[in-house]
Amino acid sequence: MSAQARSLLNAARPSLRRSAFASARFSSTSSKPTSLKERLAELIPKEIENVKAVRAAHGKKAFGPVLVDQLYGGMRGLPALIWDGSVLDAEEGIRFRGKTIPECQALLPKAPGGTEPLPEALFWLLLTGEVPTPEQVAELSRDWAARAALPEFVEEILDRCPPTLHPMSQFSLAVTALNHNSAFAKAYQDGISKKEYWGPTFEDSMDLIAKLPNIAGRIYRNVFGKGKLPAIDASKDYSWNLANLLGFSESEGFVELLRLYITIHSDHEGGNVSAHTGKLVGSALSDPFLAYGAALNGLAGPLHGLANQEVLIWLRKMQSTIGEDATDEAVREYVWSTLKGGQVVPGYGHAVLRKTDPRYTAQREFALKHLPDNKLFKLVGQIYNIVPDVLLEAGKAKNPWPNVDAHSGVLLTHYGMDQMQFYTVLFGVSRAFGVAAQLIWDRALGAPLERPKSYSTVAIDKMFKDKA
Repeated sequence: MSAQARSLLNAARPSLRRSAFASARFSSTSSKPTSLKERLAELIPKEIENVKAVRAAHGKKAFGPVLVDQLYGGMRGLPALIWDGSVLDAEEGIRFRGKTIPECQALLPKAPGGTEPLPEALFWLLLTGEVPTPEQVAELSRDWAARAALPEFVEEILDRCPPTLHPMSQFSLAVTALNHNSAFAKAYQDGISKKEYWGPTFEDSMDLIAKLPNIAGRIYRNVFGKGKLPAIDASKDYSWNLANLLGFSESEGFVELLRLYITIHSDHEGGNVSAHTGKLVGSALSDPFLAYGAALNGLAGPLHGLANQEVLIWLRKMQSTIGEDATDEAVREYVWSTLKGGQVVPGYGHAVLRKTDPRYTAQREFALKHLPDNKLFKLVGQIYNIVPDVLLEAGKAKNPWPNVDAHSGVLLTHYGMDQMQFYTVLFGVSRAFGVAAQLIWDRALGAPLERPKSYSTVAIDKMFKDKA
């Protein structure tokens, strides 16, 4: 973050402290409505006033110049979006409503006997800025379970897909088809007031998140021949039901992994492809199903959600080449051979981060607890001690440290989910939490249609041709 941006942030903090989010702590500390929608209805008017205050105080201030290189470089680092759920700092990593991953792991309610935060609690935090009570989380679990059933025609769409169709294509098809029953689309057609847009958007978002486990489970079982889909258990949490639909609920370790996985993959501020796509399409007042269907198509790209597959392929190729118990020197030579072959080391480097991704660290700590003797995990740890120095020596990365993708595939493989084509579907289930939360707030705050200005190369050349 630039010094100018930090200065603006510090200047805004007094008004931000008056925000419902900044002043919120534990939702159990005062008499508040128990349902998520009721609590959100209380917060929206306060946040509308807070946004007005921030814009009045700072709306005419600039973050800094826009460089032509930023336009050609994919808008890298260009401040252009409001995203409330999380902020990514280059040095400390992601914060969800101001809370780090370790803080979320400590504060958010957990399942009975569990140690990882429940994704239901994380969604509550993303929407309200508050840590919910266990009772509120349990009610949210029941609500999602009650909404989880898929329309019969969506089930038929998935069942008719050939197993050769990529799981992410099937996922996008099913999510888009849910638009058939969109509460927002119906309310808009009926002439709902703009001030009320957030209500049906909330209902669609809740339905979207609730139905994702059934979609993911049906795809997994159809593609990989895992048999009939079991029913949702309303007495269990979201992650347990997802694990059960996938056929892994008997492994408590896998259930705990899903709780951690969904939480840490849920949101990563608004500039990544899937998040930005969901926000952009939603700005056209496309309902959450259409918006998130588009986001999934971005997530399916090899530069976004497919990265953990590439890591796992690289690790297995390394093992087959130098053996499972290779020396540090053998690993170092293999890394160098990868770079000299014109390839990147998958799982290392990040567009924003300049230190080890806290999501990597959370997964490493999980592995140390649950699978310390796993051969692939040991190799991942070995690589962690070797690759950064090699990348720095080679001058290949501004950030030579591992990101989230360097670890996740190893954990899933350990518990028997070795179908790499499916990994991005799990990422898609997770990322819906952050995108849906932002869509709700965008409609509540009256966010406009996104319409940035574009220039041609000829126009850029002409603009600066006679300037020093």
